[in-house]
Amino acid sequence: MKFVDEAYIDIAAGDGGNGCASFRHEKYKEFGGPDGGDGGRGGSVWALADENLNTLIDYRYNRRFEAQRGEHGKGSDMFGCKGDDIILKMPVGTIIRNAETGELMHELLQPGEQILIAKGGEGGFGNLRFKSSINRAPRQKTIGHPGERFSLALELKVLADVGLLGMPNAGKSTFIAAVSNARPKIADYPFTTLHPNLGVVRVGPEKSFVVADVPGLIEGASEGAGLGHQFLRHLQRTRLLLHVVDLAPFDEAVDPVAQAKAIVKELKKYDPGLHAKPRWLVLNKLDMIPEGEREARVKDFVKRFRHKGPVFEISALTREGCELLVQKIFQHIVATREAEKPHVDVDPRFDAAREQAVDPAPQVDQDDPRFR
Repeated sequence: MKFVDEAYIDIAAGDGGNGCASFRHEKYKEFGGPDGGDGGRGGSVWALADENLNTLIDYRYNRRFEAQRGEHGKGSDMFGCKGDDIILKMPVGTIIRNAETGELMHELLQPGEQILIAKGGEGGFGNLRFKSSINRAPRQKTIGHPGERFSLALELKVLADVGLLGMPNAGKSTFIAAVSNARPKIADYPFTTLHPNLGVVRVGPEKSFVVADVPGLIEGASEGAGLGHQFLRHLQRTRLLLHVVDLAPFDEAVDPVAQAKAIVKELKKYDPGLHAKPRWLVLNKLDMIPEGEREARVKDFVKRFRHKGPVFEISALTREGCELLVQKIFQHIVATREAEKPHVDVDPRFDAAREQAVDPAPQVDQDDPRFR
């Protein structure tokens, strides 16, 4: 399935039905009075976050969505039927904006979250509503209100705990395939990854986290080189970035330090907030370096790159060092989640009062003949 993370759609809630002006006509019922019913309310448009979806492909070709309008009121005190609502299922992480003003309308961040994006119009009043002691034969009625209409810009930012960052062919796809259930395309040429891939890493029973692999960056991405910054938005909601570096490039003239610095520079150009996220250095493809040269090459890279965060040495192909890295990532994510939880201060007087309210355990007299 083609990965689509942007779409533009037009939505229209249903108009309300018109009210009816009618009078009761029955044999032997002279001056029956008004009996025109109200119009029905128009259907609304809702958005539902569906965790089974991971792309906006459904909205690439079908761009117009209209809810049913309300039925008109009728005579004999019959009110119009309400129009049917429509529910648009979208991936979790979808941002909904007004395409005309750019205003942020909603964000779908929780699975199963349902929000109203266009309200249906209210139905008009029939002449039965205008009946009074001084206006016994009202001929007034009102038309239904129009439903809300919007042009929407949908943008998907995937929800992941960890994001992979690096040059094309640095081994990001091999890494995500080694540690998760994702099976991205892997080949010996650059830009094999053309759209983001998500993988769930199982650390233990009921212990897991999600990794996002985005297409590689190259120098000049901010000017549109390569795939540019097209998919970097998917890293903005991650808790941790892994900067994957190829320590054994095919071209010996390529300097891994210069490539890594170019990535950091492009990241800062795109979003300073993304640049400020915790970023760990992952030195990959150790299996392609002779064992006697590994330590010296790693030390030289770290010294020239001047990275301040943690550094890990792995081989995604042979999975050497991957288990340790996965455990460290999970520990960091758990600590981050705990830090993000709201802290609730408990008044110590409440604990003291609660202890006093508990009745002490009854004392048993061992000499009582009833217990012998």
